[in-house]
Amino acid sequence: MAFVLRGAEVDVTGGRHVRVEEAGTAPCRRCLVDVEPGEEAILVSYDPFRADSPYRGASPVFVHARPCRRYEGSEIPEQQRSRLLSVRSYDDGAMLLDADVVDGGELAPLLEHLLNDPRASFVHVHNARPGCFAVRVDRA
Repeated sequence: MAFVLRGAEVDVTGGRHVRVEEAGTAPCRRCLVDVEPGEEAILVSYDPFRADSPYRGASPVFVHARPCRRYEGSEIPEQQRSRLLSVRSYDDGAMLLDADVVDGGELAPLLEHLLNDPRASFVHVHNARPGCFAVRVDRA
């Protein structure tokens, strides 16, 4: 099954500028590439849901302070392959269908499994430890 990962369109209004000190601590949600130590990031609250749902909830996310392009591709970026992830599938009404926790190296087979459910409309991936939103995945 083909799928598309979509980086977030993040409004940085009200965000805080932070200088990244340590590698792997500030994953950019727009381009899906980690902000490097010494670079500046913007930390902002972000709600990834496009529909009203009881599962809605904003969480803190990082984006590069410099311009970067929104990721839209079918390859799973290194950013997701190297982390422990919480993965949740939702129907058209943004109601939870299924969820699991997986090592990022096993994300592709889990996405295929979740999106093979004909009721599944999209999948949200979160970093399991800090819990912040990582990426949205749709069928291609």
